[in-house]
Amino acid sequence: MKKQKVKIGFAPTRRMVFSPEAAGQQKELIEAKLREWDVDYVGLDWLNEEGLLYDPLDARRVAERFKAEGVEALFTPHCNFGTEAAVAVLARAVGKPLLVWGPRDEGPAPDGSRLRDTQCGLFATGKALRRMNVPFTYIVNSSVDSAVFERGFHLFLGAVAAANGFLGARIGQISTRPAPFWTTMYNEGELLERWGIQIVPTTLVEVSQAVMGKVKKTPDELQETVIDFRAKADFSDVDDEQMARIAGLKLVLLEFAQGNELDALAIQCWSALQRALQIRTCFVNGVLTDMGLPVACETDVHGALTSVLVQAAALNAKPTFFADLTIRHPENDNAELLWHCGCFPPSLAVDGEARGVEVGRFPAAGRWEIRGGDVTLARFDGDHGSYSLFIGEAKGTKGPATNGTYLWVEVDNWPKWEEKFIYGPYIHHCAGIHGRLAPVLYEACKYIPGLQPDPIEPTEEEIRAYWRGENLA
Repeated sequence: MKKQKVKIGFAPTRRMVFSPEAAGQQKELIEAKLREWDVDYVGLDWLNEEGLLYDPLDARRVAERFKAEGVEALFTPHCNFGTEAAVAVLARAVGKPLLVWGPRDEGPAPDGSRLRDTQCGLFATGKALRRMNVPFTYIVNSSVDSAVFERGFHLFLGAVAAANGFLGARIGQISTRPAPFWTTMYNEGELLERWGIQIVPTTLVEVSQAVMGKVKKTPDELQETVIDFRAKADFSDVDDEQMARIAGLKLVLLEFAQGNELDALAIQCWSALQRALQIRTCFVNGVLTDMGLPVACETDVHGALTSVLVQAAALNAKPTFFADLTIRHPENDNAELLWHCGCFPPSLAVDGEARGVEVGRFPAAGRWEIRGGDVTLARFDGDHGSYSLFIGEAKGTKGPATNGTYLWVEVDNWPKWEEKFIYGPYIHHCAGIHGRLAPVLYEACKYIPGLQPDPIEPTEEEIRAYWRGENLA
């Protein structure tokens, strides 16, 4: 997986009545910081000698330039007071996520004069953006070198990537939901109408025929994949014919995804496919997820979309894992088992422990515990036309070994989590990813119309405090 970059439209702004020299100095400091962070941005040096936005009549020209350059978000640092009209018109015209911030002002000069009044200008811009119905993200007025600015800027990049990954996503649906699973019902029309999300369906018959075609006609093509699979886990009890089918399934699903430019898959992983191919999909699901193509079990389209969201929130730099919420810890009232039949990515397995596969009647499902540490869990879901995103952070903990792929996690108050899932609109599936991404996912909802963030741990106020940098020295 390769870390994603977010292309920023960099539009530093000033106001005519304050020092242009001071504004120019701040612009240079900010731009140097963007280069230090290796940010992909398009600036305004072409607009005027200062490279600053201060004339509202220039806003539409800047918007056209930014759109032509394909920017994914806007950053409008207020280098002195700033011009709220120009910022509001620009943001409305571009229609992308917006980051508003300004470097903290120095104190008044000995004669009482002030060079910038940046904070005052930020207040003005906030009101103008509200009047223009423009959603935006704000970082507390702070110095260019502050940890508050650095944290907020990188959180914003993750939120932009998450929202952009969700909007217009393309999900491959492989067959219908399993008949008993009312939980994975969804409204395809609403996903398209609200967020431009497209579902690309295929059938198990087409997939099975394609797999058997590869096994019979191009066996040599499968060998590299078979070798790779045997290096990833212990397939010693799986015969060559079964290995060929497992490898063929991986190649067929990958070709389906690449040919249709899909962001994730939702597959009916049991039980028709087992009967058709005499194998299970679990290990293949984990390998594809490891490659940056999340696969959700039991044709859970909402689960696939959740996986897209959380992977993008991490700038596509690490894999997700798709888990059932299953049982409470036998001794720890605030711990829960995250489990699935064997689909967690092999790269997440606990270091140094053997990665086995379940064979049984149909191979192959992974059998390993994955690494703990900080974990973010999320679930996009809805019913009756209302949608929300459950967001929670947990930590890995010790617990009894079990089959399949699994991780025990501990939270502050599991009964509150359990109650949340029972009352819904969520189900027993969630997408997990390592790291603390609740603030990113929370902010991403701001840029997904009609999706309400539903954080539990940390709470909404704790997330806002994190954005404000209240826990930083």
